[in-house]
This record gives sequence, C-alpha cells and structure tokens, in this order.
Amino acid sequence: MTNIEGILFDGKLLEALSPQVFGHVASVEGARLRIAGLGGLARLGDRLLIAPERKSSVYAEVLGAEGRDVIGYAFGSTTGITVGARAELKKAAAIARPSAQWLGKVLNWRGQAGDHQKLLDGDCPQPLDARPLPAAHRRPMGRRLATGHAAFDTFLPLCRGQRIGVFAGSGVGKSSLLGALAAQVEADVCVYALIGERTREVRGLADHAREKGFLDRTVIIASTSDEPALAKRDGARLALATAEYFRDRGDHVLLVFDSLTRYAEAHREVALARGEPPSLQAFPPSTVGALAALVERSGPGAGKSSDITAIFSVLVAGSDMDEPVADMVRGLLDGHIVLDRTIAERGRFPAINVRRSVSRSLPAAASVDENKLLTEARKLLAAYESAELMVRSGLYLAGSDPTTDRAISIWPSLDAFLGRSGAVAADYWFDELRRIVGPTD
Repeated sequence: MTNIEGILFDGKLLEALSPQVFGHVASVEGARLRIAGLGGLARLGDRLLIAPERKSSVYAEVLGAEGRDVIGYAFGSTTGITVGARAELKKAAAIARPSAQWLGKVLNWRGQAGDHQKLLDGDCPQPLDARPLPAAHRRPMGRRLATGHAAFDTFLPLCRGQRIGVFAGSGVGKSSLLGALAAQVEADVCVYALIGERTREVRGLADHAREKGFLDRTVIIASTSDEPALAKRDGARLALATAEYFRDRGDHVLLVFDSLTRYAEAHREVALARGEPPSLQAFPPSTVGALAALVERSGPGAGKSSDITAIFSVLVAGSDMDEPVADMVRGLLDGHIVLDRTIAERGRFPAINVRRSVSRSLPAAASVDENKLLTEARKLLAAYESAELMVRSGLYLAGSDPTTDRAISIWPSLDAFLGRSGAVAADYWFDELRRIVGPTD
C-alpha cells in the first residue's frame, strides 16, 4: 500500500511518495532500542518513530546494526515503550533550512522557535554534518578585531576567521565573558549556541542581547542540559549549519559555542550506545575526530564565502587543563584563553590568566613595537608571579633583582589593566599598556 507521508524533521515538512515500513521493538535498554524487522532497509542516520499510534511516541536515530536487527537511540524518554511496540521507518535527510528570518529568534535543536511553532524556512538546504571547506582553498586569518577587553586587544588578539577556546571551571565568569564578546566583536551575524547549558541561561542570554542591542543580528540555538544526547549533538550541528548558511551568503559570522565539553559528553553517550570501546574517562577514540569535524567547519572562508570567527568554551573540571576534552581541544584551536579561579576569587574580571593563555594570531597580528611591548609585559608578569609568595610573606628584599623590583612596582596597575573593558580601539589599549610598562629598550 502506498501513501503520501509527511516527514517532520528540523522544522521542515518533507513530502515523499513511499511505502510505510514498520518493524517492532525487540528490547529496550534505557535510550537504546533494538528493532527487529528492518534489516536491510534502515540506514545509519535514518529516523524511527516508535509507537506512532500512541501519544507517548518518540523519535529515535539508527546508530548501527546487529545481525538482522538495527540499533536505535531515542531522542527522548523511552518510558512507556514496550517490547513489541511498532517502529516506523522515516527516511529523513539530515538537513536544515536556515533563513534570515531566524535572526532575533531563540530556536531549539530542531530549528523551531521556543513555542515549538514552525518557522518559515529558507530555500537553501544546509547539511547538518557538512564537511569543512578544503584546507588548500581557505584564506589566512584576517585583521585583528576589537573585542572591548584590554587583555584580548593586546596580549590575546582575536582575528577575523580565528577559532579560540575559553577554558574555565564553573563560576569563574565564563558566561559573562562570552556574552560581552558577542556584544562587542564586530560581525554581521552572531550565531550563539547553548549546548548542554542551564535552561535559565537561554532567557538570560536573550535578555542580555536585547539590552545590548545585538539580538536582531543574532540567532540563539539552545539544547539545554535536560535534553537527550542526540538533541545536544544535533543542536551543535544545527548551529554550525546556520553559521555556514550566513557565511555562504557573504556575512561575517561570529559563532559563540557554549560548550564543546557538553558536545563531547553527548558524543560519548551516543558512541558508547553504538558499541564503541570506552577509553580515557570513557571518551571513545572517535571523540577527537568528532570535535575536529565540528571545529573545522568554522574559520576562514574560501572563494566568495565569508568567514566564521569562532569562540568555543571548554569546561575544565577542577580547573584541570589536562583533563581529556581540554587536552583534545587545545590542539584543534587557534588559541586558548584560560580563566583562573584564583583571579576570579580576588575580584578581577575577566579572570584571564595571561601567562597560561595563548593567541596563535601573534606575532602576525601586532606590529614589531607592539610585540616588543607584549614580550616585556609578559616578562614582568612572570617575574612578579615567581616572587609573589615571597612578596606577600615579607621575605623579598627590595634591590635583590631589578626586574622583580620593577615588576612589583607596576603590578597593581598591570593587573587592573587586564580587567579593563570599553568600546575603544586596540591602539588605545597599547598606549595604556606602554604607559604602565615603560621603556622596552
């Protein structure tokens, strides 16, 4: 029997003339489902509608096959799903249809507005799992962008097309910093992804964007901490697809992605359900590849396409920069910004530890004189931090070392400088830094 079926996926009603195909649930293990009767018919990535005749029906994705059975992983709770329940095969393409009408909206991982009403989709389909642009055709990073923060605009410059990571533990000002950068960094469009974050942050971000006047150029895509792993994964993929859509139409896109850690954890959950072997802290070997595939979709454009400047956050448990996700991600990005709990606890925000942070746009992003000034300032920061314990305990004798004496004298001003912000040009910050550091010859 043939009928017209409507396949709802990512907010798009796909019309297809095809027979209805059903299997049945053979076993339920949490969100993992074994489906019998679809061997040779279901493909990896296909969707399954479990118990379509019930109000408690749930979508699942085909992750693999075991013998003649296929393995599905549910997008929602499997409570109420029984062995023998019907499983309808939905051969839906993994695409999104971003539109300029998405600007100013808060969307879920399906591309639907917060009230779950369908949006008017665009005419240009974007694959959720697109391959990165060819490396040989990409442009180099572009000019330095003003961020409104003294530490970034001097020691840790952000350039057009650069991908940086903000590494932070909980409660050290990560969300506030990301929101400030989204407001200040020059871009035509901002795509802000909240993956696995708290639900109240979604409303808080929308209110912040409205207050600061950048909501109209922003698309917020949220898949919060209470949602299943597949929803977080597809929310992340939708954010990149949306950024690529605006990039390909010629807009410079600022992608703020919070956080890569939650995306990696979602990938781990799905990969383990697929049968991959666990490795360090149960992250399977495929995690590095999944993170690289996501991160590489941002960056400089090629040909007529514009650029995606990306800021990814990474949560570091216990402020351990060597924990697995942080260790994987550092090598994939063009710089890492470390937020330090000790600095936050004494009240300086953003709590950036400049000595542990790196922007790989340097030295190219600064002039010869600016690089000389930054080198001198870093030397003085290192000298003070090396002697800090002796200074605070009263054991350091003035005159013991000229460099340390100088570092101690300028430390209050230099530390205050690193916490300053304002809508000024980078040249202003360099002039202020030069005034504090003094001669570099």
